[in-house]
Amino acid sequence: METVNKRILLVEDDPNFGTVLKDYLMMNDYDVTHAKNGMEGFEKFKKDDFDLCILDVMMPYKDGFTLAKEIREKNQEVPIIFLTAKALKEDVLKGYKVGADDYLNKPFDSEVLLMKIKAIIQRKSVDSVADSKQFEFNIGNFHLNSKLRFLTYKQEEAVKLSPKENELLRMLALHENDLMPRELALTKIWRDDNYFTSRSMDVYIAKLRKYLKRDDVVEILNIHGEGFRLVVKTNS
Repeated sequence: METVNKRILLVEDDPNFGTVLKDYLMMNDYDVTHAKNGMEGFEKFKKDDFDLCILDVMMPYKDGFTLAKEIREKNQEVPIIFLTAKALKEDVLKGYKVGADDYLNKPFDSEVLLMKIKAIIQRKSVDSVADSKQFEFNIGNFHLNSKLRFLTYKQEEAVKLSPKENELLRMLALHENDLMPRELALTKIWRDDNYFTSRSMDVYIAKLRKYLKRDDVVEILNIHGEGFRLVVKTNS
Protein backbone atom coordinates (compact mmCIF):
# COMPACT_ATOMS: atom_id res chain seq x y z
CA MET A 1 0.00 0.00 0.00
CA GLU A 2 2.31 2.74 -1.24
CA THR A 3 1.52 6.38 -1.67
CA VAL A 4 4.06 8.69 -3.22
CA ASN A 5 5.46 11.25 -0.79
CA LYS A 6 4.95 14.87 -1.79
CA ARG A 7 8.14 16.48 -3.07
CA ILE A 8 9.43 19.73 -1.57
CA LEU A 9 12.23 21.98 -2.81
CA LEU A 10 13.84 23.70 0.18
CA VAL A 11 16.17 26.59 -0.68
CA GLU A 12 17.94 27.79 2.48
CA ASP A 13 21.50 29.13 2.72
CA ASP A 14 21.98 28.51 6.47
CA PRO A 15 23.50 24.99 6.39
CA ASN A 16 22.55 24.08 9.97
CA PHE A 17 18.98 25.35 9.81
CA GLY A 18 18.53 23.92 6.30
CA THR A 19 19.68 20.45 7.39
CA VAL A 20 17.49 20.45 10.52
CA LEU A 21 14.43 21.60 8.55
CA LYS A 22 15.06 19.05 5.79
CA ASP A 23 15.34 16.23 8.34
CA TYR A 24 12.17 17.38 10.13
CA LEU A 25 10.15 17.45 6.90
CA MET A 26 11.48 14.04 5.86
CA MET A 27 10.48 12.63 9.27
CA ASN A 28 6.97 13.82 8.39
CA ASP A 29 6.94 11.86 5.11
CA TYR A 30 7.96 14.55 2.65
CA ASP A 31 10.60 13.94 -0.01
CA VAL A 32 12.91 16.98 0.35
CA THR A 33 15.59 18.38 -1.97
CA HIS A 34 17.78 20.99 -0.26
CA ALA A 35 19.59 23.71 -2.22
CA LYS A 36 22.08 26.06 -0.53
CA ASN A 37 21.39 29.21 -2.57
CA GLY A 38 19.04 30.67 -5.18
CA MET A 39 21.15 29.68 -8.19
CA GLU A 40 21.42 26.08 -7.06
CA GLY A 41 17.72 26.14 -6.18
CA PHE A 42 16.69 27.11 -9.72
CA GLU A 43 18.93 24.42 -11.25
CA LYS A 44 17.33 21.78 -9.04
CA PHE A 45 13.83 23.12 -9.80
CA LYS A 46 14.42 22.78 -13.56
CA LYS A 47 15.53 19.16 -13.20
CA ASP A 48 12.61 17.80 -11.13
CA ASP A 49 8.90 18.16 -10.46
CA PHE A 50 8.01 19.51 -7.03
CA ASP A 51 4.70 19.77 -5.16
CA LEU A 52 5.83 22.79 -3.14
CA CYS A 53 8.80 25.19 -2.78
CA ILE A 54 10.07 26.69 0.50
CA LEU A 55 12.36 29.63 -0.22
CA ASP A 56 14.46 31.70 2.17
CA VAL A 57 14.24 35.37 1.19
CA MET A 58 17.77 36.54 2.05
CA MET A 59 20.30 34.42 0.13
CA PRO A 60 23.61 35.02 -1.64
CA TYR A 61 23.90 34.97 -5.47
CA LYS A 62 20.13 35.11 -5.96
CA ASP A 63 17.51 36.10 -3.37
CA GLY A 64 14.20 34.31 -2.77
CA PHE A 65 12.12 36.90 -4.64
CA THR A 66 14.23 36.60 -7.81
CA LEU A 67 14.13 32.81 -7.57
CA ALA A 68 10.33 32.86 -7.11
CA LYS A 69 9.94 35.01 -10.26
CA GLU A 70 12.01 32.50 -12.26
CA ILE A 71 10.02 29.58 -10.84
CA ARG A 72 6.75 31.34 -11.72
CA GLU A 73 7.94 31.84 -15.32
CA LYS A 74 8.34 28.06 -15.59
CA ASN A 75 5.41 26.98 -13.42
CA GLN A 76 2.39 29.13 -12.48
CA GLU A 77 0.86 26.52 -10.18
CA VAL A 78 3.53 25.19 -7.81
CA PRO A 79 2.93 26.59 -4.29
CA ILE A 80 5.65 28.80 -2.77
CA ILE A 81 6.22 29.52 0.94
CA PHE A 82 8.73 32.24 1.87
CA LEU A 83 10.87 32.13 5.01
CA THR A 84 12.18 35.47 6.21
CA ALA A 85 14.00 36.94 9.20
CA LYS A 86 12.64 40.38 8.26
CA ALA A 87 8.98 41.03 9.01
CA LEU A 88 8.82 44.22 6.95
CA LYS A 89 5.46 44.94 5.35
CA GLU A 90 7.13 45.86 2.03
CA ASP A 91 8.85 42.48 1.91
CA VAL A 92 5.63 40.61 2.63
CA LEU A 93 3.81 42.54 -0.11
CA LYS A 94 6.70 41.95 -2.52
CA GLY A 95 6.53 38.23 -1.76
CA TYR A 96 2.84 38.02 -2.53
CA LYS A 97 3.33 40.05 -5.71
CA VAL A 98 5.82 37.52 -7.07
CA GLY A 99 3.38 34.71 -6.36
CA ALA A 100 3.86 33.52 -2.77
CA ASP A 101 1.16 31.30 -1.28
CA ASP A 102 2.26 31.95 2.29
CA TYR A 103 4.90 33.59 4.48
CA LEU A 104 6.64 32.55 7.70
CA ASN A 105 8.82 34.78 9.88
CA LYS A 106 11.89 33.21 11.47
CA PRO A 107 11.99 31.83 14.07
CA PHE A 108 8.76 29.89 13.51
CA ASP A 109 6.98 26.90 15.00
CA SER A 110 7.79 23.86 12.87
CA GLU A 111 4.29 22.45 13.46
CA VAL A 112 2.79 25.63 12.02
CA LEU A 113 4.91 25.14 8.90
CA LEU A 114 3.66 21.54 8.62
CA MET A 115 0.03 22.66 8.86
CA LYS A 116 0.60 25.35 6.23
CA ILE A 117 2.23 22.83 3.87
CA LYS A 118 -0.61 20.35 4.34
CA ALA A 119 -3.30 23.02 3.83
CA ILE A 120 -1.67 24.44 0.68
CA ILE A 121 -1.07 21.03 -0.94
CA GLN A 122 -4.63 19.98 -0.07
CA ARG A 123 -6.04 23.18 -1.58
CA LYS A 124 -4.09 22.56 -4.78
CA SER A 125 -5.46 19.00 -4.87
CA VAL A 126 -9.02 20.34 -4.57
CA ASP A 127 -8.33 22.74 -7.43
CA SER A 128 -6.87 20.03 -9.67
CA VAL A 129 -9.76 17.62 -9.00
CA ALA A 130 -12.24 20.43 -9.63
CA ASP A 131 -10.50 21.18 -12.92
CA SER A 132 -10.62 17.57 -14.12
CA LYS A 133 -13.07 17.18 -17.02
CA GLN A 134 -13.04 13.38 -17.03
CA PHE A 135 -16.51 11.93 -16.46
CA GLU A 136 -16.29 8.32 -17.72
CA PHE A 137 -14.38 5.65 -15.80
CA ASN A 138 -13.78 1.93 -16.05
CA ILE A 139 -13.52 0.51 -12.53
CA GLY A 140 -12.80 -3.22 -12.86
CA ASN A 141 -15.95 -4.62 -14.52
CA PHE A 142 -17.92 -1.48 -13.73
CA HIS A 143 -18.39 1.55 -15.95
CA LEU A 144 -19.21 4.92 -14.39
CA ASN A 145 -20.74 7.72 -16.42
CA SER A 146 -20.66 10.54 -13.89
CA LYS A 147 -22.54 12.96 -16.17
CA LEU A 148 -25.58 10.69 -16.25
CA ARG A 149 -24.80 9.23 -12.78
CA PHE A 150 -24.99 5.72 -14.27
CA LEU A 151 -23.00 2.84 -12.79
CA THR A 152 -23.07 -0.24 -15.02
CA TYR A 153 -21.82 -3.73 -14.15
CA LYS A 154 -20.75 -5.67 -17.26
CA GLN A 155 -23.70 -5.67 -19.67
CA GLU A 156 -26.39 -5.35 -17.00
CA GLU A 157 -28.84 -2.51 -16.62
CA ALA A 158 -27.29 0.65 -15.18
CA VAL A 159 -27.91 1.75 -11.60
CA LYS A 160 -28.60 5.47 -11.14
CA LEU A 161 -26.48 6.85 -8.31
CA SER A 162 -27.53 9.69 -6.03
CA PRO A 163 -25.64 12.98 -6.62
CA LYS A 164 -23.34 12.47 -3.61
CA GLU A 165 -22.74 8.76 -4.36
CA ASN A 166 -21.84 9.80 -7.90
CA GLU A 167 -19.46 12.62 -6.88
CA LEU A 168 -17.77 10.45 -4.25
CA LEU A 169 -17.22 7.52 -6.63
CA ARG A 170 -15.94 9.89 -9.33
CA MET A 171 -13.44 11.39 -6.89
CA LEU A 172 -12.30 7.93 -5.79
CA ALA A 173 -11.92 6.95 -9.45
CA LEU A 174 -9.80 10.06 -10.12
CA HIS A 175 -7.51 8.81 -7.33
CA GLU A 176 -7.66 5.12 -8.36
CA ASN A 177 -5.07 3.04 -6.45
CA ASP A 178 -3.95 6.17 -4.61
CA LEU A 179 -5.05 7.92 -1.42
CA MET A 180 -8.13 10.12 -1.66
CA PRO A 181 -7.75 12.36 1.42
CA ARG A 182 -10.85 12.49 3.62
CA GLU A 183 -10.62 16.31 3.89
CA LEU A 184 -10.48 16.64 0.10
CA ALA A 185 -13.81 14.86 -0.39
CA LEU A 186 -15.47 16.69 2.50
CA THR A 187 -14.31 20.08 1.20
CA LYS A 188 -15.17 19.37 -2.43
CA ILE A 189 -18.47 17.47 -2.07
CA TRP A 190 -19.88 18.53 1.30
CA ARG A 191 -18.21 21.99 1.35
CA ASP A 192 -17.50 21.38 5.00
CA ASP A 193 -15.15 19.35 7.17
CA ASN A 194 -16.67 18.51 10.54
CA TYR A 195 -17.68 15.47 12.55
CA PHE A 196 -21.21 15.23 11.15
CA THR A 197 -20.28 15.55 7.47
CA SER A 198 -17.46 13.08 8.09
CA ARG A 199 -19.94 10.52 9.48
CA SER A 200 -22.23 11.22 6.52
CA MET A 201 -19.40 10.44 4.11
CA ASP A 202 -18.81 7.11 5.87
CA VAL A 203 -22.45 6.21 5.17
CA TYR A 204 -21.95 6.96 1.45
CA ILE A 205 -18.73 4.94 1.37
CA ALA A 206 -20.70 1.98 2.81
CA LYS A 207 -23.32 2.41 0.05
CA LEU A 208 -20.64 2.44 -2.66
CA ARG A 209 -19.05 -0.70 -1.18
CA LYS A 210 -22.43 -2.47 -1.54
CA TYR A 211 -22.60 -1.57 -5.23
CA LEU A 212 -19.00 -2.56 -5.89
CA LYS A 213 -18.90 -5.84 -3.92
CA ARG A 214 -20.12 -7.75 -7.01
CA ASP A 215 -16.64 -7.36 -8.50
CA ASP A 216 -13.95 -9.02 -6.39
CA VAL A 217 -11.14 -7.03 -8.05
CA VAL A 218 -12.60 -3.74 -6.77
CA GLU A 219 -12.35 -2.60 -3.15
CA ILE A 220 -12.56 0.65 -1.20
CA LEU A 221 -9.97 0.59 1.58
CA ASN A 222 -10.15 2.77 4.68
CA ILE A 223 -6.74 4.37 5.34
CA HIS A 224 -7.03 5.14 9.06
CA GLY A 225 -6.89 8.84 9.84
CA GLU A 226 -6.10 9.72 6.21
CA GLY A 227 -8.92 8.86 3.83
CA PHE A 228 -9.88 6.14 1.36
CA ARG A 229 -8.32 4.23 -1.49
CA LEU A 230 -10.21 2.74 -4.45
CA VAL A 231 -8.16 -0.35 -5.29
CA VAL A 232 -8.59 -2.12 -8.61
CA LYS A 233 -6.51 -5.28 -8.66
CA THR A 234 -4.93 -6.26 -11.94
CA ASN A 235 -4.29 -9.84 -12.99
CA SER A 236 -0.58 -10.43 -12.56
